[in-house]
Amino acid sequence: MPLFEKKKDPKEQVREWKHSLRSEQRKMDRQIASIQREENKVKLSLKDAAKKNQVDVCKILAKEVVQSRKAVNKLYASKAQINSVMMSMDQQLSMLRMSGALSKSTDVMKAMNGLLRIPEIQATMRDLSKEMTKAGIIEELVEDTFESMEDDDLDELADQEIDKILFEVTKGQLGGAGEVGTTLPQDEVVDDQEDDELRERLTKLTH
Repeated sequence: MPLFEKKKDPKEQVREWKHSLRSEQRKMDRQIASIQREENKVKLSLKDAAKKNQVDVCKILAKEVVQSRKAVNKLYASKAQINSVMMSMDQQLSMLRMSGALSKSTDVMKAMNGLLRIPEIQATMRDLSKEMTKAGIIEELVEDTFESMEDDDLDELADQEIDKILFEVTKGQLGGAGEVGTTLPQDEVVDDQEDDELRERLTKLTH
């Protein structure tokens, strides 16, 4: 190992950081697509359970839908934070051309602090934050921020949220409309056709 480590070119380093961040965004896109495919499967199961008047099963499945949507929203929020970091990287390149050096950024530090709390990208963000600290863009982050921070409220989802999903998926049979009807609405035949088409699409996606 050399006594003195060769210092990276700042421009090249920023490009590498942006490449890593874009790679994480692509991973998030794949995660979002996967979660949404699973959500569609759960919604089909929920509709089937509603037709059988299995209210307890419907509530469990509705809770799964709520959780999946929260996960998707969280990933979209993380993607927005990554965009914020990449925009700051572009600003760093502009300042680099004028001053010849990278400068400290509170915006980058704030965004990286938030991204370090996302389990799916935590390892990459930890490595990037160490490199950015060494480059002088951010200050060293406290070790506590490296710990995974899950939403404690996932196990205590509000009944109102679950009711909304029940009402939405069952088209008023459950949720805000109250008890499951003993007969299906007249347009249920059309819904069955839509469900069959959705099942076909899911089958193609998973094979």
